[in-house]
Amino acid sequence: MTPLPPGVSRRHRIEYAALQGLANVVRRLPQGAAIGFGNGVGRLAWWFDRRHRQITLDNLARTFPERSVQERSRIARQVFKHFGRKLFELLRFSGLPPERQLAAVEFVGVEHIERALAKGRGALIVTGHFGFWELHALAHGLRLGRMAVVARALDNPLLDGMLEELRTSTGNSVIDRKGGLRRILRALHSNQSVAVLIDQHILTADAVRVEFLGRPAATTSAVAVLAMRTGAAVVPAFSLPLNDGRYRLIYEKALELPADDSPEAIRDLTQRCTKMLEKYVRAHPELWLWMHRRWREDVRTTESPSLAMDDASGDAEA
Repeated sequence: MTPLPPGVSRRHRIEYAALQGLANVVRRLPQGAAIGFGNGVGRLAWWFDRRHRQITLDNLARTFPERSVQERSRIARQVFKHFGRKLFELLRFSGLPPERQLAAVEFVGVEHIERALAKGRGALIVTGHFGFWELHALAHGLRLGRMAVVARALDNPLLDGMLEELRTSTGNSVIDRKGGLRRILRALHSNQSVAVLIDQHILTADAVRVEFLGRPAATTSAVAVLAMRTGAAVVPAFSLPLNDGRYRLIYEKALELPADDSPEAIRDLTQRCTKMLEKYVRAHPELWLWMHRRWREDVRTTESPSLAMDDASGDAEA
């Protein structure tokens, strides 16, 4: 029997083989079938993943107390269906040739990215676990040039390698959040775009508390600190599904940078980034990751934010 490589367990191999097999099947399906199967997986997760179902319902109840129990339950079911669909659509989309990938998306606000990059200081693209963020990054690489994606490495090294191959298939690069500061700075100095997700609970030294959906949430201030130290533009970006099966990829106007780099200014810019994400989540709650334990008390936030991007951006266990 062939020995397992260091750090790779039999479970890792089984998970990898299952996802690779799924990808091979999904990439042969028409889009309608892929969406249907993805919705079905989401429905199964709703029924069998009791823990995350309850987290989702609790988060929705705290955020939308004015809505009925039935309405919140409907949204929660849609959330699970969306994330099942998102997996299947990402696998399918990543297997399409570049011209078909571009034909499947509609770009809005490209001028905001182009204007930011024209200044020569790079751009920090801020988003969250909302809509089709992975697909958005793939299309960005084809239309707007190479982008660095900041992400936490998966626990399964085989799946992590598979995901990195997918993420880099259109020319992008991946920066591990753990110890990734120098690579982020190099990318910005090379006038690249760097994408950062800002909506997970964090335990690192760059955590500050800002309001998100009506409650204080520990949020990374790294985007604000990087922008204010390098002059890189901060451009919020989001993705929405269209009725014709395509995707709308939206770039908002760059946020105005504060005049100083005081802790109050850093917190203010972090809050404005978060408010932009909140606007989209409130408009399309079924597209956000409600099964994550976003609001917790087990963190010490700082009055002097730093660039300690040396840990995961969030607790993946949700």
